[in-house]
Amino acid sequence: MNAGINRNQCLGSIEGSMQRWCDRVRGKAVQGPRQLAVPLRIKGPILSKLSAYLAADAVLPPVDIPPDDDESRFAPFESASDFEITDLLYHGQHSKVYVDKLMRQWLLREGQAPFANNKDLLTTIDDIPHGDIPWQGFAVNYTGKVPENVPAWMTATYDLWFRNPLQLLEAQLGNADFANKMDYAPKQILDKNKHRQYSDLMLGNWDTLAEDENNHGAMLVPVVVGSDKTTVSVATGQNEYYPFYAGIGNVWNNVHKGHHNVIGICAFLAIPKTDKQNKALEEFRRFRRQLFYTSLTRILRSLWRWMSTPRVTKCADGHFCRAIYSLGPYIANYPEQALLACVINGWCPRCTAPANDLDRQSDNDIPRSHEHTDLLMDTFSNDLKILWEGYGIIGDVEPFTNNFPHANIHELLTPDLLHQVIKGCFKDHLVDWITSYINKMHNDKTAKEILTDIDRRIAAVPSFPGVHQISEGHGFRQWTGADSKALMKVCTYSKIWAYGSHREQVYLPAIEGHIPAQMVCAVRAFLKFCYLVHCATIDEATLDKIKVAVKTFHTEREIFCNLNIRADFNRPQQHAIMHYRHLIQEFGAPNGVCSSSTENKHIHAVKKPYQRSNKNKPLGQMITTNQQLDRLAAAHVYFETRGMLTGQVVPPLGMCAVPLWVRP
Repeated sequence: MNAGINRNQCLGSIEGSMQRWCDRVRGKAVQGPRQLAVPLRIKGPILSKLSAYLAADAVLPPVDIPPDDDESRFAPFESASDFEITDLLYHGQHSKVYVDKLMRQWLLREGQAPFANNKDLLTTIDDIPHGDIPWQGFAVNYTGKVPENVPAWMTATYDLWFRNPLQLLEAQLGNADFANKMDYAPKQILDKNKHRQYSDLMLGNWDTLAEDENNHGAMLVPVVVGSDKTTVSVATGQNEYYPFYAGIGNVWNNVHKGHHNVIGICAFLAIPKTDKQNKALEEFRRFRRQLFYTSLTRILRSLWRWMSTPRVTKCADGHFCRAIYSLGPYIANYPEQALLACVINGWCPRCTAPANDLDRQSDNDIPRSHEHTDLLMDTFSNDLKILWEGYGIIGDVEPFTNNFPHANIHELLTPDLLHQVIKGCFKDHLVDWITSYINKMHNDKTAKEILTDIDRRIAAVPSFPGVHQISEGHGFRQWTGADSKALMKVCTYSKIWAYGSHREQVYLPAIEGHIPAQMVCAVRAFLKFCYLVHCATIDEATLDKIKVAVKTFHTEREIFCNLNIRADFNRPQQHAIMHYRHLIQEFGAPNGVCSSSTENKHIHAVKKPYQRSNKNKPLGQMITTNQQLDRLAAAHVYFETRGMLTGQVVPPLGMCAVPLWVRP
């Protein structure tokens, strides 16, 4: 793969002198092998808390550190040790009985315990003064026409819980963990040949906002949002939840991968349910869509004013800046993208390519936009069927982005490596098509022998760093993204890394010899595309390679049609990879806006809190758990930033079995 950019070489040392930092963020040239061009002045004028302008070389404001003799410096905890014990016990998801017994034994052995019992521990967490963003809710009811036999979904009340996204984003902007790990305005990184490079979100194109002179000098905050339904318990009644996430796009991609608080839980959306008979009714489908769009508009409306007017906001480095918000990438899988774009399943949510001809490569497919949709709706307002069948547009609803400035949902939908590339084109398409070819071209006995041999080859791959061992071959009962990525490394005869102008090929026999050479070439071309789009840093040369890889894949995959394995390639996932070149130019490297980030957040914000609950009306308990997790995380940042957790644990003295916390 392409070697990642050394950020210190590109931007200079973040910890360098304040004068060099100010020169860099003002858009002046940076010495070294990389150059930085800034369309908007990063941060613009630095402000004091009272919105007074400060000098460009203003020093960082001092951090308030409680004195050592202040007994309340760790409040509501008595010491750093008590906080660490609380954090350990809570994240360990220990039961109430376990914590009660532990505190009882601690008391009997030492004469005192950090907490009286589990209830006392939870009360202490609730008393943490940091990280509290209160939740609020509203109810929605159906207000349309009601038939004689009223279905239950028309009379039901749908509760939606959310917290103010403005407060959530400001908390993330002020998180000291992100200091020197974020950008404050769009920028461009050019290599020594003046070729543009793409990695973080702020390296994408934000020309629309830059054209507005009122935005010049302000800090840009792209609002990264995402939503996806998730099931927490199949055996107990398909308990589904619909989390909605929000975060700031200023943080670098490498921080996104390692920090769970870059994107936070913002809301739990309502999920209308009904029986199979009513589920197919157009009234129910329309209500479900309208509920979704209305909910998003209601949740995000606190940001509307600050999308055109800058707001003084405290940043992670301690300075105050004029911040202007903009709806940024929306992370979603294909069904969610179709819902957001108000298009029919099977159509592309980004362009007007017809659903029955998605596999064509044409420059005549214009990008979708609100203006184009409005024009079609005005033209065919009396015949929604034409919109439905001819353009794939659902004409009786409109996207929620119509209510926000500088927002076009068709442009905000991100590339989805997990569902489009890894689990979509590779697992659901290529692997299944190859299996279908083997079953079709051979009798049942021979086909099973060939598939068994492929599994044996896959399982025989020796241990090597970065290569996951697959002892079961490829016949998994349930595929995960990790399984698919692991299989991608061993299922083809060639694996290619691009490192500058060098290429290295490693022979990994798995399917070679069992399928036609052209079929192997198709898999190889697709895997080359996969490795290129997974690069942490993508330059213009890599974009050209991506274009060539897609073209080669489209040429070689025709063998599946020639052998009657496929009638066509009209799959949204297959079509989506044609947009990746443009999407990388818009959003930077795709690994920063992949749905794997929201899938990972499901574990911490939904599934683990559900497991902690008593399963009786668990949503309220899940919200409480998320609040407590946020308080602990905020307290840890507060103590860590002030050096209050920088110490060492010494061996027990005398009969004391409890480690003592010693400040350096």
